[in-house]
Amino acid sequence: MRIKTIICSFLFCLPVSAIVAQQTNGCGFKIPPRSLLRSNFQSVYEAREIVQGMLDTIKWKENFTLREQNGINNAYATIIRNQRWIIYDNDFLENLDAYAATKWASISVMAHEMGHHYYNHVVSGQGSTIPTEIQADYFSGYIMARLGATLAQSVAAMQTIATDRASTTHPAKKDRIDAITRGWNFAGTPGNGNNGTNTNTGGANGGNNTGNNGGGATPNTNTTPDATWISLSIQSSKDETVYLSDDGRKYEPAVIKAGQAFVLKFEIYNYGWLRLPYYNGYRSFKLLHGKDYSILWNRRKNLWTVVEVPE
Repeated sequence: MRIKTIICSFLFCLPVSAIVAQQTNGCGFKIPPRSLLRSNFQSVYEAREIVQGMLDTIKWKENFTLREQNGINNAYATIIRNQRWIIYDNDFLENLDAYAATKWASISVMAHEMGHHYYNHVVSGQGSTIPTEIQADYFSGYIMARLGATLAQSVAAMQTIATDRASTTHPAKKDRIDAITRGWNFAGTPGNGNNGTNTNTGGANGGNNTGNNGGGATPNTNTTPDATWISLSIQSSKDETVYLSDDGRKYEPAVIKAGQAFVLKFEIYNYGWLRLPYYNGYRSFKLLHGKDYSILWNRRKNLWTVVEVPE
């Protein structure tokens, strides 16, 4: 069986029984010890029922299949023979719940893996990256809040097994907890209860994620001042297309209508990037949450530039 892509979110590469709790695996996570007392995991956590509850709460049609595979000490999102999967080790999830002292730890892991499919991370074939892990953490926080978990329950798994320092593929604990917290808080913002609605069916070309724009900058029609949003306008007599990015690598087009503000937020960090045509290609500008910006035409240099609008 050929595994095309594995998103190594909670990949545990060594047998749990062979190591102690504070050791870390190749993915940089602390490995939870085997629980000496059997938990109620089997009765309180039925994978398909819990996952279906997650899907229902954001009105998303499942585009992956679950597979239990005990003995791998792992839970991950992957593509095998063009089929999307979430593969998990039930014993590993039991150990994690016992170690974190809450059943929500394992649920947050499954929510995180769902996030990789929701944002089509497995399609790229790039494996784990810091931006995709942060994005899946944000999704996990959002889902956990919608399911009724407290913030402490939502971050329990990451608080327990994440390491303080980042690796080349995974963020540091603080950044991951911050992302989960932002997702959790966003789910509780009035008017955002259905922000996760998604019509993605998991095709190779991605899908239409209503309300989150496929994981990039999130447009908003609410123009009420808010420190988590950015207002972007352009001084033009016609609609103009610009390009926005959460991480400065993958840009998505956005149309700014003439005379109207485009209100947005970036989901991975509290800043993002705007790209505009330049004489020798493109020029990128860093945008911060809580700021208003205007795109102006510089007639002397014959190019677009960006200025911050004073408060």
